[in-house]
Amino acid sequence: MAEKKSFIRQFWKEKKMIGAMAPSSRFLAAKMVKVIDFKAANVIIELGPGTGVFTKELLKNMHPESKLFAFELNDAFYDVLKKDLSDDRLILIHDSAEKMQAYLTEHGIDKADVVVSALPLSVFSDNLRDAVLDASNDCLKENGQYVQFQYSLYSKKHIKKRFRKMSIDFTALNLPPAFIYSCKKV
Repeated sequence: MAEKKSFIRQFWKEKKMIGAMAPSSRFLAAKMVKVIDFKAANVIIELGPGTGVFTKELLKNMHPESKLFAFELNDAFYDVLKKDLSDDRLILIHDSAEKMQAYLTEHGIDKADVVVSALPLSVFSDNLRDAVLDASNDCLKENGQYVQFQYSLYSKKHIKKRFRKMSIDFTALNLPPAFIYSCKKV
């Protein structure tokens, strides 16, 4: 319950960066991770982990040698993640998602296998949305995977512009219901 209150407080405080009043459901998290080939995913980037709903699912499914770079810009959520999650595979970064390639390079990694995003693209400015999508595309390996959820299909054309191979799933078991975009870099 405290997690939900904290989430609501952050939503009202930063509506342009947080897209919902409640954390994502376990049903949405399950649909987000089911499309990932964890046997081939050595480097995963998570954008906007919030309170860690997807982060926990990713860590549960990743193999022991994988790395998860989680980018959280919100101070309160970053502090929660830092306090609650302890895993050597997790590299928690308190910085903007557009800088993901610089952090990969800093850790001696050329490209990522998967980018999982919970960022509310539809509330971002055009420049910020485009910068995040371009950075996601640029940091992925050929045939890398981009997984994004949104509460509408508004961002579909922007995602499709960078990732031509796309499938969309839906879950009503989330508040609000959500679309899951699963894309490949081709």
